[in-house]
Amino acid sequence: METARRLADAETFADEVQRRLRPANTTDTYAKAWRVWERFCAAQSFPELEATRGALVAFVVWMLDRGQANGKGYAASSAGTILAGAVVELRRHGAEVGRDDQAQARTALEAAAVELLKAGERRGRGQAAAAGVPDLYRVVRACPDTLAGARDKALVLTGFHYASRAQDPASLLAGDVALTPRGLVVSVLTGKTKHSVRDAKINYQSDPEICPVEAWKAYRARLATEAEPRWSEPSAPAFVGVDRHGNVTGGMVPDSVTRAVKRISVRAGIAIAWTGHSLRIGLATTGRKNGKDAVVIADQGGWARHSRSMTGYFQRVDGWEDNATAGLT
Repeated sequence: METARRLADAETFADEVQRRLRPANTTDTYAKAWRVWERFCAAQSFPELEATRGALVAFVVWMLDRGQANGKGYAASSAGTILAGAVVELRRHGAEVGRDDQAQARTALEAAAVELLKAGERRGRGQAAAAGVPDLYRVVRACPDTLAGARDKALVLTGFHYASRAQDPASLLAGDVALTPRGLVVSVLTGKTKHSVRDAKINYQSDPEICPVEAWKAYRARLATEAEPRWSEPSAPAFVGVDRHGNVTGGMVPDSVTRAVKRISVRAGIAIAWTGHSLRIGLATTGRKNGKDAVVIADQGGWARHSRSMTGYFQRVDGWEDNATAGLT
């Protein structure tokens, strides 16, 4: 009995370790998916832990039809993410979810998405707008001469040059950004499932106005002057929140980075507001346009060297340059 108890405690401990090591954004995605599943079950008077084939198929149809809290339907891509998260949570709650049942629900989702397209419905935001070099000039010129403005410049310019996702600058500590004679070395935690650290090197740029290294130095100097010394410690967040009075409010989180990037782009008058992925896409497309090797771009941005998402970003450039209609007349 004592051995059984200790084994049970070890299982509980293992579950807790897994929960704590799970990335925060993944945990949030699963939690959101579970809330949607709960709303679905309440609306249909289904038991929450009976994930039958019929229930899962009905779930995806319901999501496309009226699954959002405001009564509107989800985009197919969002519904697919929610389905995957709901299945993870169902299993965690002890429900049995068959692989074939889940696969049939996904097949139903894909078929329904095609029918929506045939009917002329276009849901979702589509692919994020890509940041470009001309946009960087607009951004830096629109930033106010404040600590927050210096932070914004450094956030965008460094993020563009290492192809940041919203969670990347949010997870950086000041000590993760090293200044060297040739530029910056940014140690970025990377990988959605298997985590590692990549050291992204950012060179000094020829124009100091949009140089990420100069922007980082200016931001850190201003932070040291205008904020408490603890915010300049190597263990402090690399990018901090700043209120309207210039006071540091703490480290930025992925959501605040996303909001900041959008706000910065709107302030600069960029036609299509950026999202948390715009800087990442911008490095890929700008590098491709300037003839950078795909392997070099992949290594800088932390993509697998044959990443489908990176290849999709390249198509934005290649689709115009290597095009059957280019130069015909």
